[in-house]
Amino acid sequence: MVLNKEKKCFIAAEISSNHGQDLKRAVAMIKKAKECGADAVKFQTYTPDTLTIDADTKYFKIKHPEWGGQTLYELYVKAYTPWNWFPKLKKAADRAGVVFFSTVYDKSSVDLLEDLGVSFHKISSFELIDLPLIEYAAKTRKPLVLSTGMANLKEIKAAVAIARKCGARKVTLLKCVSSYPADPADMNLKTIPDMARRFDVPVGISDHTLDMSASLAAVALGACMVEKHFTLSREFNAPDSFFSIEPNELKDLVRNVRNVEKALGTVKYKVTDKERANLVFRRSLFATESIKKGEMFSQKNIGSIRPSYGIEPKYLKKILMKRASRPIKKGMPLKWDMVEQNHRRGL
Repeated sequence: MVLNKEKKCFIAAEISSNHGQDLKRAVAMIKKAKECGADAVKFQTYTPDTLTIDADTKYFKIKHPEWGGQTLYELYVKAYTPWNWFPKLKKAADRAGVVFFSTVYDKSSVDLLEDLGVSFHKISSFELIDLPLIEYAAKTRKPLVLSTGMANLKEIKAAVAIARKCGARKVTLLKCVSSYPADPADMNLKTIPDMARRFDVPVGISDHTLDMSASLAAVALGACMVEKHFTLSREFNAPDSFFSIEPNELKDLVRNVRNVEKALGTVKYKVTDKERANLVFRRSLFATESIKKGEMFSQKNIGSIRPSYGIEPKYLKKILMKRASRPIKKGMPLKWDMVEQNHRRGL
């Protein structure tokens, strides 16, 4: 699993419910995600009955601009990924050369994914407080990725502690805002380096905003992973389509993340090879008027201008009020041998 601070950012296309419960579409999305440059595809492993119960009392009715007017159970019936698909989805991802992983929601989903040989497990923000689930997943001794939406510091500490105590080989946290779509003003991405410092773990982002700016800023702040919901088209009517990115946007996200990584580079205070050719366009001291032998240098006849063939500008004050050792034509770079011997640098 490429979730190390030293490696490139791990970009996951979150397919979620955007397959519309069409297996062919799900497989096509895996292939398209790979074509767009994603490192991984992510699914969600639950059924309506592993998440909630079929009840229509006020406690189970959804209030949301996109999902409202139905119960939790009714939403999950439309959104879940059939469990008999998972072996086929894993094979499709393997063939495409993209990492396959999925969010677990209960012990049975951990067991299913363990049978498939996934390399790590993901815990959603909503399940972060389900410490028995984290314990069960951690006991697989595989890495865990924990989303932190809605969580306070105490809850994150508890989740990380139980994951470590119970054998998770590595813990990665994802900065997340669990609103759909998320408002950029709520992202508080400066939490990413703070979270990495507090918990000594790699930290990424699960980004539910409508564009890529939060993801790119997160990478600049050190995010090791970007998870973004993905759809073939927002016109396709699936529960998560309205806040998902399309293939051209995923391709742009990948390209821009890689460019950010290149731009971050390393701590360096040296001239780059490509800069070297432009050193000539730095300023230096030139005769801005013709100067006679013995004439005094002044700001009227010499100046700091481009290019850099003359004496460095930092010596301007030392040379002013000294005299020319020979005639100097306008446009000539000033050299130390043009300054009278007893007025040269250091004398």
